[in-house]
Amino acid sequence: MNLTGHGKYMNLAKLAGISLVLATAGAAAQTGAAADLKASQPPVPPAFDTKHLIAIEMPSYVALRFGIDPATLSITPDGVVSYVVVANSASGSVNAMYEGIRCDAGEVKTFARYTASGQWIIIDDPQWQDLNGNLPSRHALALARQGLCEGRAVAANSASALIKALKNPNPKLF
Repeated sequence: MNLTGHGKYMNLAKLAGISLVLATAGAAAQTGAAADLKASQPPVPPAFDTKHLIAIEMPSYVALRFGIDPATLSITPDGVVSYVVVANSASGSVNAMYEGIRCDAGEVKTFARYTASGQWIIIDDPQWQDLNGNLPSRHALALARQGLCEGRAVAANSASALIKALKNPNPKLF
């Protein structure tokens, strides 16, 4: 094809316009991916109070008592329900974990653990794990069933509605 005169400049202008559109779309896709990644990052672990825990119903063979601090419950924009769960032993030992559940994927992730010295230890590279997998504790699955999830969706659109569901559990199959 011979591009001469005015036609040559028109085709170059079209080519430049197409290149600009493609570059803009690529930048927008990268910005969207970065926003999605940022939205998935958990906030700093919140302070918690052991005096107001909502008990999690656990099987009788589980020696620890688990509860969730309702003040720590939140739903992120990408649908992760995050919370602080506290485990109490018969001897009085207290452990806490800052976790998140993705109801749509049936997964749980531990973001941080609370130490006996009163400090949060952030997990370096937390990984999503199957709620139905062989976890050391089944409290996350119990939470999902007792009010955080309804099937593969978050059971409510607000933390206050989730708290109400946890206070009046109606265990659901997951």
